Amino acid sequence: MRLWIFAIGSARGSSEGALCDEYIGRAVKLGRNIGFSAVHVEELSIGKARDAKTRMAEEAEKLSARLPDGAHIVLLDARGKGMTSEDFAEMLGALRDAGTRDLVFVLGGPDGLAPLSGKKPGRSLAFGPQTWPHLLARALLSEQVYRAMTILSGHPYHRP
Repeated sequence: MRLWIFAIGSARGSSEGALCDEYIGRAVKLGRNIGFSAVHVEELSIGKARDAKTRMAEEAEKLSARLPDGAHIVLLDARGKGMTSEDFAEMLGALRDAGTRDLVFVLGGPDGLAPLSGKKPGRSLAFGPQTWPHLLARALLSEQVYRAMTILSGHPYHRP
């Protein structure tokens, strides 16, 4: 299964971006051995419109155009459902074992995310009830992807 993170905005040159790169690099290496053929991160530019609603719609259109057809889509959203690291790993493993070709995590821009045209998300995920800075949410997701792979592989990184 290919795992994708599509995010609005650039993390390059930031400490959060370096943290994401570290965890994604680890996930790529570990994932190859447990059925994750690739882990990709794709950044798309922030919308240029003046008002937030139009900007969010622009960003959603860009995202919709880039997402792989037939992908299982998980939106990161403060209103989404939280899950434990073990549940997150179980979700990744179950989707992999069911033959899902592409699993996509979508992070909107700083203003949020408008509905994706022509795409139906499988679920929404939240990292607790707090609001997280966009780049920190991306770092949290990258770490959880790596952690899930360590759980699935029996690696000792995860200690409940």
